[in-house]
Amino acid sequence: MSVLAAPPARAASSSPYRWVILILSWLAFTMTSVDRSTWGPASASVGESLGVALGGLGVFVTAYYIGYVVSNAAGGFLTDWIGARNILAGSLFVAGGFMILFGSTHSAGIGIAFQAVVGLFAGADYSAGVKLITGWFAEKDRGLAMGVYMTATSLGTMIANAIVPSLIEASGWRTSYHAFGAVSMVVAVLCFLLVRPATAAEPEAAGVKRAPLPDLRPLARNRDLLILGLAGFGGLWGTYGFITWSNTLMIKGNDIEPVTAGLVVSIFAFAAVLCKPLIGLVTDLIGRGRRIPTMGVLLFFVIALLVFGGMSTPAGFLVVAPFLGIGAYLYSPLMTAMIPGLSGGRLAGSAAGATNAVWQLGSVIVPVVIGAVFSATGSFYAAFLALAVGPLVGAVLMFFVREKRPSHAADPEGTTTEKKTEAPA
Repeated sequence: MSVLAAPPARAASSSPYRWVILILSWLAFTMTSVDRSTWGPASASVGESLGVALGGLGVFVTAYYIGYVVSNAAGGFLTDWIGARNILAGSLFVAGGFMILFGSTHSAGIGIAFQAVVGLFAGADYSAGVKLITGWFAEKDRGLAMGVYMTATSLGTMIANAIVPSLIEASGWRTSYHAFGAVSMVVAVLCFLLVRPATAAEPEAAGVKRAPLPDLRPLARNRDLLILGLAGFGGLWGTYGFITWSNTLMIKGNDIEPVTAGLVVSIFAFAAVLCKPLIGLVTDLIGRGRRIPTMGVLLFFVIALLVFGGMSTPAGFLVVAPFLGIGAYLYSPLMTAMIPGLSGGRLAGSAAGATNAVWQLGSVIVPVVIGAVFSATGSFYAAFLALAVGPLVGAVLMFFVREKRPSHAADPEGTTTEKKTEAPA
């Protein structure tokens, strides 16, 4: 299939088609988020069906995130090398296929393997989307664009928790995996047909026969990207630890009905869907950097986790849920919008993949840790204390990031005029 001609870089940043690119990137990322979040409300039913004890359910999530971390690290590099469209569409299509296979398995061992493969392909679309947004949106508009893009993670959680419990009651947990896997494959085909590169220099652009391998040495020496990665590790420790265990902890630890627990997590995610674009727009308009707001959100997240952990009734969980959603998600678009400024546009895919790989290590470790804490103590609050440690460490680490504040005249590649602001010693 011939590739649509790529516009010049500056034309891309003002073209109306950039909103089509954003919507498609967001839609793909939303579907992988839905696929990932399906496990939370479905886990208890899957465990009963496959004969897995409560304490062993975290192994499925850890298997998924091992694959997810690997695909983030490799997917960013491949995005810069063979093109964002190919990675966005191809990875989502295969992940959707293995979602369907997971919904058909009757073996715990094979199910764990399928989860690992889903994660192995699902993780690559994040960096592909960041690369596309970096190319199609100038720095002065990137906070809003990243805010919209990152609503995918919270929207995926909201959709899964709103739909999966009812699907389980009506037809069993397997239907959820079959349905979401099929939709993922359809979205992948749309992305392949409609996404086009931002510049003529991109690997997929007409006339580009073979792109050179990206030189990753500047990223390996980038102190600030490393710290940003470690801070995100702490944030996602809290976020995905909550997403993975919140339904089961509310059901097993406080006798909350499954549909009510799903409603709590849906409200948690819906608050973030509303607020992510808003915080991106506000930081764009203020133009004074994203480091300090990120620290504030992470500290707010710590407080919200501790308050939520002290609740014991459906009403209490429902009241705290939107505040917890704001804390659990609003740091991510701010961190993501910082990446191209720290890495430069040419390595934006590799930088996004590498930092997200470090972030997602928190997602790999935390399900098993929280499962062990709850199994050992039987305490709902102890589990939330363990979750709160992550964002607290993340807030401290963000203090040491030296943020680059590009001028509003910066080009879409994110490589022009920049003012570097040192963090306080």
